[in-house]
Amino acid sequence: MHPTRRARRIHSIHMIVTLTALASATLISLPARADDAPSPCTALKRIVAAAPTGFSQLTPDDGKGVAQPYGDDAQCGAAKGSYECSWTPSGGVGSSTAALQAVAADIASCLPDATHDVNSPARQHFYVGPREARTQITAMPAGASKVKLVVSGK
Repeated sequence: MHPTRRARRIHSIHMIVTLTALASATLISLPARADDAPSPCTALKRIVAAAPTGFSQLTPDDGKGVAQPYGDDAQCGAAKGSYECSWTPSGGVGSSTAALQAVAADIASCLPDATHDVNSPARQHFYVGPREARTQITAMPAGASKVKLVVSGK
C-alpha cells in the first residue's frame, strides 16, 4: 500500500474512533447537580387544580415538589378541605423567612393568575379564582425552624 493512502486510511480510522467516543460520551448520563432540582410549578399547579374536588386525588408525595428546592424532609397530606406541606429549610435558603419568601416567589411565578394579597415575614397569602370558588394559598412559618404551605378551596 502506498504510504500516502495508508496515512489517509489511518487518519480516517482515527476520525471514526474519535467521533464514536464523542457520541458515546454524550449518551452517558451526567450526575445531577443542585441547579437541576425540579421546578415546584408542577406540584403547585397540581395541588391548586385539585382544590375543587377536596384534594382527594392527591397523595403525600404530590406536594413534595414544592418543598424540594428548599428542604428534603417535606411532610404533606390532605386534611379537612386543605392540602398541607411542612418542611425544614436547608441548603442555600437558610432561614424559614428566606424560604417563605422563596416559596412566595415560586407561587407568584408558577401561578400568574394568583392574587398576592398578604406579603409579610410571617405570612404569604395568595388566592385564585372568584370569591364563590376561591382557592387560598398560604405559606407561613411553622414553629421556629419549619415552613408550612396550606392550600384550601371552597
